[in-house]
Amino acid sequence: MKAITNFFVRLVQRFLPDAFIFAIILTFLVFVLGILFTESGPVEMVSHWGTGFWDLLAFTMQMALVVVTGYVLANAPVIKNFLAKLSNLAKTPAQAVMLVTFVSAIACLINYGFGLVVGALFAIHVARQVPSADFRILVAGAYSGFLVWHGGLSGSIPLTVATPGHFLEDKMGVIPVSETLFSPANLFIVAALVITLPIFNRYLMKSSNTIDQDRSGWKLPDDTPTTTTSANPTTPAEKIENSVIVSMLIGIMGLGFIVYHFVTKGFDLNINIVNFIFLFIGIMLHKTPIQFLNTVTNGVKNAGGIIIQFPFYAGIMGMVTLSGLSQEMALWFVSFANAQTLPFFSFLSGGLINVFVPSGGGQWAVQGPIMIEAAAAINADLAKTAVGVAWGDAWTNMIQPFWALPALAIAGLHIRDIMGFCVMILLYSFIPISIGLLLL
Repeated sequence: MKAITNFFVRLVQRFLPDAFIFAIILTFLVFVLGILFTESGPVEMVSHWGTGFWDLLAFTMQMALVVVTGYVLANAPVIKNFLAKLSNLAKTPAQAVMLVTFVSAIACLINYGFGLVVGALFAIHVARQVPSADFRILVAGAYSGFLVWHGGLSGSIPLTVATPGHFLEDKMGVIPVSETLFSPANLFIVAALVITLPIFNRYLMKSSNTIDQDRSGWKLPDDTPTTTTSANPTTPAEKIENSVIVSMLIGIMGLGFIVYHFVTKGFDLNINIVNFIFLFIGIMLHKTPIQFLNTVTNGVKNAGGIIIQFPFYAGIMGMVTLSGLSQEMALWFVSFANAQTLPFFSFLSGGLINVFVPSGGGQWAVQGPIMIEAAAAINADLAKTAVGVAWGDAWTNMIQPFWALPALAIAGLHIRDIMGFCVMILLYSFIPISIGLLLL
C-alpha cells in the first residue's frame, strides 16, 4: 500500500495541473469526444458549450456562499473554541485522520454542503492539535467523507424519485426513500464506508510517512484573530457599524425564519437553508456588523476558484448533454447489463458521466431516463438502479476537482496536494459499493 500510495502521490504532484487548467483540459477533451462519438460537429459543440456556460450561476453563488459563510462561522470565537475542544480527542496522527474522516462522513450524511465545510474546518483544527499529522491527508480524509452524501439525507436522486410529480414518475412511479436510502444495499454501503474509511485513511497517514513532503507549497491557514470592535466609535455611522443591537436584531429575524422553515417543511436541510443558518448565526456570533464584515472580506478571497471555474463546468455539461455524449456513455454500459447487474453498471456509468457532469441532479436528468427504461425492459430493480446511479455520482467525486474546490479553498490547498490520496480512496471505496449493489 505504501508503494501504491507513493506512486499516485508523486504522479499527481508531477502531472496534475491547477484545478482551473484541469477544467480547461476537460473542456477540450469533451469537445473532441463530442465530435468523434456524436453527430455534432465543431460548430455545434462550440454552440453547446456557450449555451450551457452560464447555467450554473445560481449554484455557483450557493457554493461561494458555502465557503464564505462557513469561513465566517468558523472564525467566530465560540465555534473556534468548540472545534478546538473536539479536536483534543486526537492525540496521534492516526487518531487525527480517523477523527476527521468520521466527523466529515457523519456531517455529509446530514447534508453535503454542511459536511464539506465542517470537514475542512475541522481538519484545520485537528492539524493544529496534532502538528505531526500530514495536513494534506487530513484534508483528503475530510473530503473522503463526501463519498457518502448521496446515500444520506440530502441525496438528490433518492429524494427526487420520492417526490410526487418528478419527471420520471410516468416510467417508474414514486419510489419512497425506504426503497432507496433505507434499502439493504444503501445501508450496507453507508455503514461500510463510515466504519472503514477512517481505518483506511489511517493507513494512508502511515504510508505518507514514507513520502517526501515538500511543505513549501502548502501550509496551515493563518489562525489570526478577526478584527475586533472599534474601541471608541465617535460618529453615528461608526456607532451603528459597531452596534451589537443591530447584529442581534437581524440575527433574531434570521433565526425566526429558520424555525419557521423547519416547522412548515420538516427536516428540509437543503443548501440554501444551510447557508442561511451559517450566515445569521455568524452575524450574531461576531457581535457587531463591522467585525462580521471584516471576516467576510477575509473569507471572500477563498471563493475565487469556485466563481471562475464553475461556469467552465457548466459549459462542459452543456456539451455533454446537448450533444448526446452522455446518452452514448450510458447506453454503452447498459449493453453489458442484465437484471442482476444493471444497478452495478449504472454505478459505473454514473461514475464516468460524473467526471463530465459533476451534479447529481443534472446527471440524473440525462442518465435517469436511459437507465430506468433499460431497467423496465429487463425487469431490473428500479429503485436499486437509481441508487446505483447515485453512488456512481458520489464515487468519482474523489477524482473530480469540482466538489473539492470549497474544501480546498477553506483549507488553503491545491488539488494536487490531496488528489494522490483521493485516488487511493476511490480505488478502495469501489469494493464496498460494488458488494452492496451486486450482492444485496
